[in-house]
Amino acid sequence: MNEKVKQLEEYLDFLFPNPHCELIYHKDWQFLIAVVLSAQTTDKRVNQVTPILFSKYPTLKALSNAELVELESILKPIGSFRKKASYVKSIATILEEKYGGILPKEREVLESFPGVGRKTVNVVLSELYQYPAIAVDTHVERISKRLYLAAIKDSPLEVEKKLMKKFSKETWGKRHLQLVLFGRYYCKAVKPMCDECPLQKSCREKKIQNKKKK
Repeated sequence: MNEKVKQLEEYLDFLFPNPHCELIYHKDWQFLIAVVLSAQTTDKRVNQVTPILFSKYPTLKALSNAELVELESILKPIGSFRKKASYVKSIATILEEKYGGILPKEREVLESFPGVGRKTVNVVLSELYQYPAIAVDTHVERISKRLYLAAIKDSPLEVEKKLMKKFSKETWGKRHLQLVLFGRYYCKAVKPMCDECPLQKSCREKKIQNKKKK
């Protein structure tokens, strides 16, 4: 492990010694749906609509039988609500009719669901089954590129592969959560807290800020 990665890990452990996913859920299938809903929006917004959604439709059967217009009305605050309402209804129907309400653990099966991609599957497998995975969302990608852990042109999959090489496999799930929280509250897209960060000497964003000051 190089010194830069070690410093990052130590800082993440200091900030978030016991990181956890901030999406609220009570059942496995609810978590899958919550992660799907979180695309292009915040966990905070998702947590505002899922209690309403799961209260009105407490079972997969109820959710699969829901009217799309009703789902759209509930999901409207999170954006892309029509597309996401369709995903939710389809996922509920597939789980209820094909898998007896049991959430599959196989990556290939989960990725075949509407609205479910590699990032979503990584989050679900890591959270629910402690499967070693690093999900590259907007926060993880931003931090990785700012800290030169990945190249600017790298795709999310390329970023994921590079992070998997830099961190020990047994820590992947924890590092993912820490990086998400770090990006959400410190290394933000707008107005990142660079002056308070011990990683600023190895940060692309800090160099950009310094150039602007000259």
